[in-house]
Amino acid sequence: MSDLAFPEDFLWGTATASYQVEGAVDEDGRGVSIWDTFSRTPGNVTHGHTGDRACDQYHRYPEDVALMRRLGVGAYRFSLAWPRIFPDGYGRRNEAGFDYYKRLMDELEANGIEPVVTVYHWDLPQALEDAGGWTNRDTAYRYAEYAAECYRVLGDRVHKWITLNEPYCSSILGYLVGVHAPGRQDRAAAYRAVHHLNLAHGLGVQAYRETGLSGEVGITLNMISPRPATMRQEDIDAADRAADGQTRIFLDPILGQGYPQRHLDAYPEIEMPVHSGDMEIISAPIDFLGVNFYWEDAIGADPGHPEGFRFEPQYQETTEMDWPVTPRGLYRHLRWVHERTGDLPLYVTENGAAMPDVLSADGERCHDPRRISYLREHFEACRDAIEAGVPLAGYFLWSFIDNFEWSLGYTKRFGIVYCDYVNLRRVPKDSFYFYRDVIAGHET
Repeated sequence: MSDLAFPEDFLWGTATASYQVEGAVDEDGRGVSIWDTFSRTPGNVTHGHTGDRACDQYHRYPEDVALMRRLGVGAYRFSLAWPRIFPDGYGRRNEAGFDYYKRLMDELEANGIEPVVTVYHWDLPQALEDAGGWTNRDTAYRYAEYAAECYRVLGDRVHKWITLNEPYCSSILGYLVGVHAPGRQDRAAAYRAVHHLNLAHGLGVQAYRETGLSGEVGITLNMISPRPATMRQEDIDAADRAADGQTRIFLDPILGQGYPQRHLDAYPEIEMPVHSGDMEIISAPIDFLGVNFYWEDAIGADPGHPEGFRFEPQYQETTEMDWPVTPRGLYRHLRWVHERTGDLPLYVTENGAAMPDVLSADGERCHDPRRISYLREHFEACRDAIEAGVPLAGYFLWSFIDNFEWSLGYTKRFGIVYCDYVNLRRVPKDSFYFYRDVIAGHET
């Protein structure tokens, strides 16, 4: 048995998101998204980069799927671009948008690769943002209509649906911190967005159940379960509180436990716009939970912080994102999530590392030993979690290909396939071949 032995039915995959890889933003009737607007606004994205062309997967998907077949993955997680399907967010449907995703799924099916589809990965139609975006309750209902149409048209070929990717980023980074689209800085607005995203998720689950389809539906969260910097009780308590604003504010309502009141109490300007029946909708049972993990924080007590904690320095090496490499943190995190979700199947829906990748002198290879080390250690954490009883059913590596890294543009490379942004040539990195061998069961 190899050191990286996994159950035979373990689902190995890789992942991308529509705005990060598709390009073709003004083709075939696609509408404008908030990320089109945000990235074209000077000062928002490094070097003024946009997703206008990205990796051009819209046109080059056959080449990418052929690479996935070489890789040996069983599934490809990708997202639908809402403005491709409903250019204005609702109402008029753009058939060409669905046609693209049908062609992509045909190619995946022909190569024995399962589509795992995220309904919303941040590219809200600009017309909906103009009407208030996620601060407007109506957006949750427009999302439900959009999701229902996706299920109706594509449900016969998609058996795993993810309602939302990382609603924390859509709400807090988009409406409070302002580093993501739409770039606002308003705490009260951000928490209205939190609730409406949670509501959208619940409505999306409800819409799927109403179809009578036999597939599965879940959500992907970028939760944190930080470790206390010391074993002093004040640090233990601080680490527990640090999970409120990124984890419990989303996970607890899904589990039927409501919002973490101590978090809301720390910010008097927050008023969650909960209507009668909302929490029952949000807590509709899901079939699986997606876990996105990149690093683990260390937390210490800070009486001066509204929630009594602070992020402490760490010693570990960091990736190009300045994120510490903490693979045992993934093991701890999976066990922490399992303790709260019981027998609910879990998938690592994103995990990976940005590294300073360059092509070899002949342009034919990309040597990325640090990424291979990162992945090996995180695979070991997944294996150990399974052996400890965590119902981890699959892993999706972020990312299949270098792509538009949001406000950092094209300056950070997460892919196991190198994308030459001049000519869009694809070059598998050494990590591509490492992952191939892990999937095949040959890596020890």
